[in-house]
Amino acid sequence: MAGDKSTIARPYAHAAFEAASERRALASWGQALTTAAQVVRDPRVARLVGHPRVSPGQLAQLIIDVVGAQLDEPGRNFLRTLAENRRLEVLPEIAALFERLKDEAEGTIDVTVTSAVELPAEQRSRLATALAKRLGRRVELHCEIDPQLIGGAVLRAGDMVIDGSLRSRLERLELQVTA
Repeated sequence: MAGDKSTIARPYAHAAFEAASERRALASWGQALTTAAQVVRDPRVARLVGHPRVSPGQLAQLIIDVVGAQLDEPGRNFLRTLAENRRLEVLPEIAALFERLKDEAEGTIDVTVTSAVELPAEQRSRLATALAKRLGRRVELHCEIDPQLIGGAVLRAGDMVIDGSLRSRLERLELQVTA
């Protein structure tokens, strides 16, 4: 189903990106779409999406009221269009695709580093610099901690995954020994 949602979301994300680009409002639209996606994910709102007694206009207005001034009139119309086409449930995918398009246009890439322990600031800085050099883009580094990795780190940037965790190495070694 996730693949289906991405397929459905792609043209909407591109349309939103084009509209935001024309208005030089990528940052505000990105923030607004992220907020709108969080609203749709809320279990109380998710139950209303597709409910026969709640009109698409009511749903759109609810989201617009929460997003507020973050979104201009074309952005509000975009949300209304999503509601009318019964596509509000793909707002999280639209927001994620929009962010990727925005980052690409701005020459930025989000990289998530998951490590067993918190990385010192100096190590995060060196890692961001090395990744920026390798990827040819400005790097936005996001750090997460997962003690189950034991040691090392896992890097995720878009579709690229570099798994340098000790857990992964142990799993590969176990496979070699048992094969």
